[in-house]
This record gives sequence, structure tokens and C-alpha cells, in this order.
Amino acid sequence: MKRENLHQPFEISFSEMDESTLKEHNHTFFELVYILTGTGIQWINNHKFPYHDGHLFMITPGDIHAFDIHTRTKFVYIKFNDIYIHSAVFGADNIQRLEFILQHANHQPGCILRNITDKLLVKPMIEAIIREYTNKHLYSTEIITQLINTIIIVVARNVAMFLPEKLDENSTEMSLNILQYIQSNIYHPDKIKAKAISQHFGISPNYLGRYFKKQTNETMQQYILNYKMKMVESRLLHTDMRINEIVEELGFTDESHLNRLFRKYKGVSPTEFRKRNQQG
Repeated sequence: MKRENLHQPFEISFSEMDESTLKEHNHTFFELVYILTGTGIQWINNHKFPYHDGHLFMITPGDIHAFDIHTRTKFVYIKFNDIYIHSAVFGADNIQRLEFILQHANHQPGCILRNITDKLLVKPMIEAIIREYTNKHLYSTEIITQLINTIIIVVARNVAMFLPEKLDENSTEMSLNILQYIQSNIYHPDKIKAKAISQHFGISPNYLGRYFKKQTNETMQQYILNYKMKMVESRLLHTDMRINEIVEELGFTDESHLNRLFRKYKGVSPTEFRKRNQQG
């Protein structure tokens, strides 16, 4: 499999294709892929997501992805790495949180922009980047950099919808590390039990429970369950995965177990939730 590297802090490129010349590949950097026009399928980590005009995908380091193009598509690619995040004007206090948020964007399938307001916000910024990059006026590089920074922040805001509400820029490094550990191991139920997490961080289960509740305003069990429910919701809305596939991927006991939990979360079964949203 082809693995791409980025040899500068950020890079912008454009392409227009009738069929994809990029086979399944991954890379060592972050990549934002914006769809100017066209339709097709974006494959990310064996999940497929329909795309059309205005969709923005976030590819994180190590993600395996490819495109199936249905109609001629214009792509905008914004590639950046950790060096860019550290060199940009995000502020030292925000860098670790920003890195943490972006690293876990791959748990949220489909277009990364979850509300129409942010879609309307990003579109003119992408168009401005194209103009500045093409025309290369005075200060074009500086303007492009500011626009990229703003888009990254908008993306982070959308990804952060998966984080506990109380978590903010003042949260401790340890709380971010615990959340990162949980999210990195969300597909491995044995690794996100309280005993396993406390052993990993060298603290007692009782202290871990009290500390997590203080930092996030919810218990660790509540956080893990809510996080999984949001992942289930995203897969129901943005993929054609079968219910049994979601059960297997996220480590539920069986379909009835997921049905019971999802009814508490949304008031309807996963199947009914998908039907209602497809009809809407």
C-alpha cells in the first residue's frame, strides 16, 4: 500500500477527475479534502461515505482511504502536520487540545461539518484560498495561512462535539491523556475497563473515577457509553453498515444489547432511527 509523506508544514493542491487515480493509501499527516463539485464515494478505514458538493472530509495520520468517483469531481486538498499546528498562532495552551481533537476525527464518519452554519462558513474560505493560491497577490501566503487556521478551528469545533461538555482549554494534561487512551482503545472493550485504565496510568481505580468525574462532569462509564452511542448514531446516518456490523465493531454483546442502550439514548431503535432520518 502506498504511504505518502509531507515534507513541509502545509501544502495545498487541486485536482479534477472523472475517475480516481489514487488507489487505497494512507499518509503520515492530516489531510482536509473539500468537494467543490461532483459526487461519489469516499472510503475511509473500510467504511464508505457518499460525497457531494460542499462536503469536507478529515483524514488523520494512518487512515486508509480512497475515492470511487461517480461524476466528474473537483477536489481541494489541504495537507498539514504537527509541525504546522505547533507553528501556527493557536496559542501554546490550545495546541495539545487541538492535536488531541484532530487525532480522533476518524471516529466520526462522513462529512466532518455537522451543521449548515459551518458548511456556509467554510465554503467561501475554500474559494478564497483558491483565488489567493492561483493569483498570488501581495500577502497571499499570509492570507492563505490565516484561512487554513480558521478552517482547522472550525473542524476542531465539529469534532469536539464528541468530547465531554465540561472539558475546556483549562483541562489538565492527564485528563486529555485519559480521554485519548479511551478513544484510541474504543474498539477494545477490555482495555477501557476502569481496572485496565487505572493500571495504564498507575493510579487506583477509585482515584481515577473521582478525578474523571471532576474533570468531565460525568462518570467514565457514562462517557464511554455516550461516546459509543454517538459513534453508532454517526454510522447509522452516514454509512450503510448493518446493525450486526456496528455491534461487532463497537463491542456490544449482541443486537438486543445495542437496541436497549440506543433506545435509552434516542428513544427509538437503531433501525427506526435510520429509517426516520432517511425519510427526512
